[in-house]
Amino acid sequence: MLKLGVNIDHITTLREARYRGLPNGEPDLQAAVRICEKAGAYGITAHLREDRRHIQDRDLKMLREVVSIRLNMEMANTEEMIRIALGLKPEIVCIVPENREEVTTEGGLNVVGQLSSIRETVNQMKEAGIETSLFIDPDPDQIQACADSGAEFIELHTGAFCERFKTGDFEGEFIRLQKAAIAAHEQGILVNAGHGLDYDNLKQIHEVPHLIELNIGHSIICRSIFTGLEKAVKEMLVLMQGYGD
Repeated sequence: MLKLGVNIDHITTLREARYRGLPNGEPDLQAAVRICEKAGAYGITAHLREDRRHIQDRDLKMLREVVSIRLNMEMANTEEMIRIALGLKPEIVCIVPENREEVTTEGGLNVVGQLSSIRETVNQMKEAGIETSLFIDPDPDQIQACADSGAEFIELHTGAFCERFKTGDFEGEFIRLQKAAIAAHEQGILVNAGHGLDYDNLKQIHEVPHLIELNIGHSIICRSIFTGLEKAVKEMLVLMQGYGD
């Protein structure tokens, strides 16, 4: 069964638009977590960025206390974030590239170019009992580097495919995803995917083999404005049914 990790970053994006710098505000992140869990989510994903544009340190502490399912901390490979993750002890961290100027994460992590540093981080996480995922483009060299790093998971960056899907010219990017998933599986790496996935392109992802989990946030939060969060999560889970059949 394909599993759903709900990225809750944009709930706090909305909160911070009005209550930035204040200890409280709405929407209530804790209430959102409870709704996602009730709706059937497998995990909760939160990205603590260097500039703290949405998720705040206090949010992570609260999440560790209240999340009863799998907590996934997205993070840059920096000393600060490593220290926070080791103290927080989420079930899994996902190491992502980070650029302060970007609106959202642009492209995958260059594991090839920083293999030594990433391997060291993976080892630290393993010693603390935390799994590691590496957010990468569907590229053979990056997959080999992920295998060399010792990371248990990769998360395939589906952004290029999702952008192409809107135009109908997505076959090339889709084949890249399929080949990457197969290559990672052959290396013994577990495969997740995410970025840009929505209610329209999700069915196409059923043809990418070996997927364990999809991490989806923006489209779910957008739909929840009209349907409510519980229904938005449940509708996404319905679209995920039948994977692998």
